Amino acid sequence: MREEGTQVGLVTATTDRVTIRNFAEFASLIGAIAASGFRRFWTYRQATVAALATNTMFGFLRTYVMLAMAALTPVVAGYTGPQLAAYVWTGQGLLGVVMLWGYADLADRIRSGDVVTDLLRPIHPVLNYLAVDLGRAAHGMIFRFLPPVAVGVIVFDMYLPQDLSTYPLFAISVLLAVIVCFACRYLVNASAFWLLDHRGVVMVWLFVSGLFGGLYFPIRFLPQWAALLIWLGTPGPSMLQAPMDIFVERDPFRVQLAIVGVQVFWAVLMLWACHVVQRRAERKMVIQGG
Repeated sequence: MREEGTQVGLVTATTDRVTIRNFAEFASLIGAIAASGFRRFWTYRQATVAALATNTMFGFLRTYVMLAMAALTPVVAGYTGPQLAAYVWTGQGLLGVVMLWGYADLADRIRSGDVVTDLLRPIHPVLNYLAVDLGRAAHGMIFRFLPPVAVGVIVFDMYLPQDLSTYPLFAISVLLAVIVCFACRYLVNASAFWLLDHRGVVMVWLFVSGLFGGLYFPIRFLPQWAALLIWLGTPGPSMLQAPMDIFVERDPFRVQLAIVGVQVFWAVLMLWACHVVQRRAERKMVIQGG
């Protein structure tokens, strides 16, 4: 149904999803889509270099602020000076991996009407976009994470994990952080299904994600009750704070496992929310200009 002159129509769209016969077929499908995401971001070489330069500059600025705090006392909220340096540079690297302030492909496709083609593909849109994002994250891990961390190690007395078990746990935590952040960004972009202009939602997300994610300062700097409320009541710390705390080994191993458990909870919950929102959007969408 379309109202003449308004460029707004209502569409009900459903499609049969692909049937996965075994895990190998599923893994092959996800791998192929993820590889396409990797290749896409591999072409943006100048953007990658520019982002690295920006993140490195802010890495120096934030490190000196943290070290100034550490100069007043040997331990700040459970972090030593080298751990705070590691926290900063790990965070600067992870920004390009989790893509906290990511691209708005879904929202743009909703506004143009191209999202209809996503519904005609034989794979669920949430799964398709997630696979692409995993490929992008793999690219970010190589070209956006390792260089800033290397700068931190060379220039500063930066803490590196002493326990070998921390490295695989950190990798798992980063993967979960990517999934949680993707789901949050998907929901933010999906608001364009119902809003004529979703930029207000995006602006709120830009502020809240950095604050609750631990980007501006570690959540542990807050009073214990406030930090616990943010950890358990919002997905924010699971996107950045969690892998950074695991990397700097602020907590014993059992607490690190609990942190990963919280990330698993938020990953499942947010992906379920994406599925629910997508189903409602398929039943009745507002398409602008398409």
